[in-house]
Order: sequence, then C-alpha cells, then structure tokens
Amino acid sequence: MSNQGSSSGSVFVAFAVGALVGAAVALLYAPSAGEETRRKLAKKARDSRDTIESAVETAVERGREVYEQVRKEMA
Repeated sequence: MSNQGSSSGSVFVAFAVGALVGAAVALLYAPSAGEETRRKLAKKARDSRDTIESAVETAVERGREVYEQVRKEMA
C-alpha cells in the first residue's frame, strides 16, 4: 500500500515539474517584452509554488491520519 502512495506522489511531482517547464517555455516563446516575460514567469513560479505547498500540506496531513489510524489499530 505504501508503494502506491509513493508512486502517486512521484507521478504528481513529475506532472508539476512538467507543467512548470511547459509554462516557462511557452512564456519564453511568446512575443512579449523582456520585463513582461520575467514578470509572467515570476507570477507562474509563485502560483506553482503555492499549489505544490498546498499539495504537500495535504499529503502530510493524510500521512498523519494514516499513521494515527495504524497506531490505534496496533494498540
């Protein structure tokens, strides 16, 4: 069971990294001024960081819940 959670986490991380790279490449190839492109990249990076932080917090909370459940079952 723990193997599935690790696999799902790896898939999510790979997806998130791919999305970030894709967004960065798209912005770099878009016809915009340099300052505007840097501003867009910074905003996308902040948004992505917030999304990833939220996902990690959710995963940690779920991990704690599972830990507590298993601990109660073992007692």
